[in-house]
Amino acid sequence: MKRMIWAAAVVAAAVGAMVTLAAAAPGQCMVTGYDTFDCDVALDGGGLTFALPDGKTFAFTLTEGGTGSAFLIEADARPGQMPEELRDFRAVDGRPGCWARGEDFEFCVLVEQ
Repeated sequence: MKRMIWAAAVVAAAVGAMVTLAAAAPGQCMVTGYDTFDCDVALDGGGLTFALPDGKTFAFTLTEGGTGSAFLIEADARPGQMPEELRDFRAVDGRPGCWARGEDFEFCVLVEQ
């Protein structure tokens, strides 16, 4: 059975903190620019992380005021290489587990329980 994860409940307020991989839970993810795909979602005290189909890593952390930031990390990232940061995500009303940055970028996470 899959259950929606309320991203606000599973990420801590950690401004700019990157997520280290923790025990991953199988689920389904949706990210703008990709079809819905199976993913392993790593959750820890600092946020959530999962791999995108093209090998990039998507990491999300909740920041102050109920907003969040996402980080896109290249598949071939090297130590010290800065990820692409996408700011100002807000929870999507009526769609638990989904966060959007205006009309241009959205992601949703479903995790098996």
